Amino acid sequence: MYKLLFLLLLVPAFTTAQDKKLFAEGVSPNLYINHKVQPKENYYSIGRIYNISPREIAPFNKLQLENGLSLGQVLKIPIATAFFQSGSADADETFIPVYHALKDKETLSRVAKDFNNLPLQSLKQWNNIKGESVKKGSSLIIGYLKVKKELSTLVKNGIGASIPGNEVATTQTQVKEVQADKLSEKNTENTTATVKAQQPTVKEETAPAKKETVNKQNEPAQAVEVVNSKPAKHIKGGTFKPMYESQEKTGETVKEEATAGVFKSTSGWTDKKYYCLHNTAAPGTIIKITNPANKKIVYAKVLDLIPDIQQNNNLTIIISNAAADELGATENNFNCLLNYSK
Repeated sequence: MYKLLFLLLLVPAFTTAQDKKLFAEGVSPNLYINHKVQPKENYYSIGRIYNISPREIAPFNKLQLENGLSLGQVLKIPIATAFFQSGSADADETFIPVYHALKDKETLSRVAKDFNNLPLQSLKQWNNIKGESVKKGSSLIIGYLKVKKELSTLVKNGIGASIPGNEVATTQTQVKEVQADKLSEKNTENTTATVKAQQPTVKEETAPAKKETVNKQNEPAQAVEVVNSKPAKHIKGGTFKPMYESQEKTGETVKEEATAGVFKSTSGWTDKKYYCLHNTAAPGTIIKITNPANKKIVYAKVLDLIPDIQQNNNLTIIISNAAADELGATENNFNCLLNYSK
């Protein structure tokens, strides 16, 4: 009877803890969320809550993954790899608001600048702010955490698969790019310079057109396809490149020569999200894959282990066919170089 009563009291307390707002601490891009360890939690269960690899959490806290955790221990959860201010989520994902508590004499412009130079218009829209002033201590949404619906207990706070205002902002940007293309042939040099200032700074390849990568800020593929925007297609590396760079700052880098196989996938051809299977890197880890034959590079997210079947013998990594195409791989199995953080 006493045990049952204890459990009934414990469940609401745990549920309330998961219902709390997520507040970002630290300085961009090294933002983190404080998490108090609950009963039966470990690095892996906590990682699933925030969609962060345990191999990121332990070193970020200067701890050893194999040593375990203590009840009530406060962990800093690095959120760089799952923190977004634009873009869209897959069908099995949702965005969770991440907040910042406004400090004394802190302005909206300062908050926007401190958090990855967030457009002030987005900050106001997310927080339904009409004017220029906000009370000290106000909780401001400064971005969103992308989590897996089936794995995270935060899903009840999800807002859906798209960040508010992102589609409109992206469409307006793409329209400007199309207008710029039309004006560049007949405007004066000064006018052309002004138009180019509105466009992403990219270098176009002189080789025959191939599927190229899309910057995370221009992630929605529909907007790119509707206007047939060229600049977005010439940003190399893929959508997960910024996530790799964030992981690289917090973990120990592993380098290895590998034999790669290829699996078929519909992902990556338009959204430039490349995926892979690997037996050592934890799920969620971003691996930099280099084709030594032509020096081309892609950044792929680890989904799971390589299936233990005969055709996969001697393979170190298996990548999506879109990633293989980006690498210029002409054979089903090919040699490559891998870099990732653990």
